Amino acid sequence: MEDKTICTNRAATHQYFILDRYEAGIVLEGSEVKSLRLNNVNLKDSFCLVHNGELFIKNMHIALYDKAGAFSTRDSRRDRKLLLHRDEIIKLNSKVAQKGLTLVPLRLYFKQSLIKLELGLCQGKHTYDKKQSLMEKDRKREKERELKNYR
Repeated sequence: MEDKTICTNRAATHQYFILDRYEAGIVLEGSEVKSLRLNNVNLKDSFCLVHNGELFIKNMHIALYDKAGAFSTRDSRRDRKLLLHRDEIIKLNSKVAQKGLTLVPLRLYFKQSLIKLELGLCQGKHTYDKKQSLMEKDRKREKERELKNYR
């Protein structure tokens, strides 16, 4: 069955080299799930970190569900716990301790009835790397245009 993507972090592919990908569950409240079903989420400035052996996502914005009433008093950018096996968290923590590696959320999606988050173990790009990837993207786009016009 195909996964339904809720939100992607397009800025992450521009700013980082993605070395490895992980799938994690996420702890949410009912009103947050309803807001996610309406695609009211933003991953742009969010990041992940390990604290006391647990993995958290910080700064992910989930808009307050308007029909929740008095029950949705939580902050829309609160820290949310991610669900991974303990050995995966330990492995990620040791890799993040290396120089220049970070955990970045790449995609939020429905897998059957569950909400999953795709994490990327990433290394930051330098300015010249970003320029080079943009030039490659432009070349690829030009090539596709020429092939389209050739047919």
